[in-house]
Amino acid sequence: MPSKTSKTSTKISNKKAQPKLSTKKTIKTKTDKKIISIWQLTKNSAHLLWTHKKPFIGLALVYFLLILVFVKGFSLGQSASSLKHEVNNALSGSGWQFGGGAIVLVSLIGEVGAGSSDAAGAYRFFFTVIISLAIIWSLRQTLANKVFRIRDALYHGMYPLVQFILVLMVILIQLIPIIIGASLYSIVIGFGIAASALEIILWFLVFLGLASLSFYFLCSSLFALYIVTLPNMTPMSALRSARNLVKGKRWIIARKILALPIVLFFIGVLIMLPIIYIAAALAQYILFLLSILLIFAVHSYMYLLYRDLVDE
Repeated sequence: MPSKTSKTSTKISNKKAQPKLSTKKTIKTKTDKKIISIWQLTKNSAHLLWTHKKPFIGLALVYFLLILVFVKGFSLGQSASSLKHEVNNALSGSGWQFGGGAIVLVSLIGEVGAGSSDAAGAYRFFFTVIISLAIIWSLRQTLANKVFRIRDALYHGMYPLVQFILVLMVILIQLIPIIIGASLYSIVIGFGIAASALEIILWFLVFLGLASLSFYFLCSSLFALYIVTLPNMTPMSALRSARNLVKGKRWIIARKILALPIVLFFIGVLIMLPIIYIAAALAQYILFLLSILLIFAVHSYMYLLYRDLVDE
């Protein structure tokens, strides 16, 4: 008959044999490698999407239908042809060649961003989160040379939904300084509080300072959106890993992030302005399609930048 001492030692050995679950998971960061250039990053991003276009086109079609039905309500707003006619009349024909196309483009962007109902914003946020998770999962599988189907991305990519939303909430909190700065600047300019040029410049510098504070935080937190999709990764661990990822090179990475909207803006203008001048009837449909593809371009660019920083 085994003694009490042997039973106790057996329990202790069993406890020691059980592995502990780590609650602080981090990722390794490259420290001895030059960060990829903006041009190479843009080229690699476009090449990745084009080479593996089949699953991404499928996801884009799903996103297209969801936004069209639930957000836009099958309505894309005022047509570019009527906007072009109104602007042309307002400019009396002479100014159309120089600024009319840009005015129509800005108006169309506003129409594309608008929803059909009060709930449209909530629908857009939810569908954008869902498709973002599917895109990130697909990018990870693509770079691992794994074959997958569209439904796999929609099913398997959803498991870190709660963690992803929690990181998004942190990012929204980090946007508070730039929101405050923009509101203050709008108030002082709109109500004439800043009368002189010097006062306007000073208030703009206040806005710039608050915007820089938000952008400082975002330079690391944006990468947490990709880190948190890793298995067994918590939001706090993802945010901590993201801070380590950009440590010592935050402003270099900031230039890469700032380049993304600039590149996308110029590509959009180069595509849209000729269409507005030549085939205005198609402009709103092309712009809506570009707005759908935008999220794929952003995630591809940012994910490749993230992968370039990680020591795998």
